Amino acid sequence: MTDPTLPSATPAFLNHDRPPVPDLVVPRGVLPFHLDQRPVRGRLVKLGALADALIGRHSQHPAVLRLMGEALALTAALATALKFKGSFSLQAKGDGPVSMLLADCTDAGALRGYAKADPERLEALLVAHPQPTAAQLLGKGFFAFTCDQGDDMERYQGIVAIEGETLAEMTDTYFQTSEQLQTEVRLACGRSLAGWRASALVIERVAGQGGIGELDQEEQDDAWRTAQALVGTLKAEEMLDDELPGERLLHRLFHAEGLATDRPRPLSYGCRCSRARLAAVLENFGPEDLDHMAESGAITMTCEFCAVDFRFERAEVDGKAGRA
Repeated sequence: MTDPTLPSATPAFLNHDRPPVPDLVVPRGVLPFHLDQRPVRGRLVKLGALADALIGRHSQHPAVLRLMGEALALTAALATALKFKGSFSLQAKGDGPVSMLLADCTDAGALRGYAKADPERLEALLVAHPQPTAAQLLGKGFFAFTCDQGDDMERYQGIVAIEGETLAEMTDTYFQTSEQLQTEVRLACGRSLAGWRASALVIERVAGQGGIGELDQEEQDDAWRTAQALVGTLKAEEMLDDELPGERLLHRLFHAEGLATDRPRPLSYGCRCSRARLAAVLENFGPEDLDHMAESGAITMTCEFCAVDFRFERAEVDGKAGRA
């Protein structure tokens, strides 16, 4: 079988082959739920082996990969709460050792992400803080969520300054300041003998003016505080345990609070790169830039999401001069 990452007889702009990446689907990756007669709804994400397929391809420090895993699980939880066609993304850009953190999820549940880190600055941080927080890794900057439904629809984006020590705290701050929405977020990511695992639990308060069922405003406030307290008891080990199904985990937390689970949502390995996509990027460069990129007569491009290298012969890439 021909390797799509290497030059082929088919012109690059016609070659749509994808790289040899995992064809992996987690059928019950997201469990939506709500608490009956209470102002609470949420999603539990357990990526399972998908986390290792997405994270394990990257040769970053574990602290960076852990942050990336949390971002992937969080993005899946938030994206599956929306009705849209296209992609939903989380982006954090700061002046810390991790200058860029990006994760996105399509409406079909295709998930991908990457983190860009400066090795020297990261090493210096790890000497002072062996287990750095998200805030220490990212530094000062902005935190954004974007819903992109294509050229025919207006893109929605919410941006706030990075505030909080953890990615969960940053998310809570975003929803409080940008969406005026009360949320509680728990994130976990770690590596075991089975590989990387990542999970997210997000609950949000549903507006209930005038009462929900038989609950008045004071009782709704109390129900929300109870749900927050229960989420606060959740341990990372529970969230990452492959032997603990999501339904059982939710039952442990909310069985006395009217738990009702909704239809689960699948998640899949979602890198969308191909030779054609990367060839189109190269064609936007001029001859001098292309010559500078080439080594031994070839240009190698690495997909930031799946970490696969694509090789293009310099003589086959025309660039801007070829379209003049």
